[in-house]
Amino acid sequence: MVKIERSYPAPASLAIEAKKTSGSYEKEDVVAQLKKDFHNKCYICEIDKLQDPQVEHLRPHKNGKHKDRKFDWNNLFWSCGHCNNVKNQKKYEDGILDCCKEDPEAVIMFQLKNEKVEVVAKDKNNPEAVLTANLIMEVFNLKNTGMRVYKSEMRVRELTEEMNKLYDSIEEVDANPDSKFALRKLKALIRKESRFAAFKRNYIREICQKYTSLLNS
Repeated sequence: MVKIERSYPAPASLAIEAKKTSGSYEKEDVVAQLKKDFHNKCYICEIDKLQDPQVEHLRPHKNGKHKDRKFDWNNLFWSCGHCNNVKNQKKYEDGILDCCKEDPEAVIMFQLKNEKVEVVAKDKNNPEAVLTANLIMEVFNLKNTGMRVYKSEMRVRELTEEMNKLYDSIEEVDANPDSKFALRKLKALIRKESRFAAFKRNYIREICQKYTSLLNS
């Protein structure tokens, strides 16, 4: 999970649909704007090129009970079906960090150790960071159904592949410090727009600190 810059104004259809008895918050303009703002990545697990994208509510609207939340542009997020399904638990209803307002990288550690995902809040007294870290841990590790075993393991596998690309890229830059091509490739891998960016950026920040300046370039 990385900081997302939400674009404004809100899609025009939201105000129109909010006036209807059975209005939709998934009109074409909403979907297009969310897909662009979130770089077509799930905001929770950061898998990209979503095949099952969903317009997800950060704070649940309870089947329209909270209509102000249902059509609130600031409450709509771009999610994959797996993460939306895992997040649909009472414990996550009102305490998840809003990554459009706060930088998750500042309050959460994202790590892959021996092909195991470890996500923890930097401050245990920050309830939003703790709950968000728990949610991210679950989407990578929850295996209480057959499909969740498959989807969780697939995310860990793809994260591992992406981290290996990062390790290889760092080695390439170390071996060829004057290579602009190698440096551009490393920069691309750690951009916030890239898949699993929080994990790769955390590795640079915590383990390979000589390239920390690239995080803001």
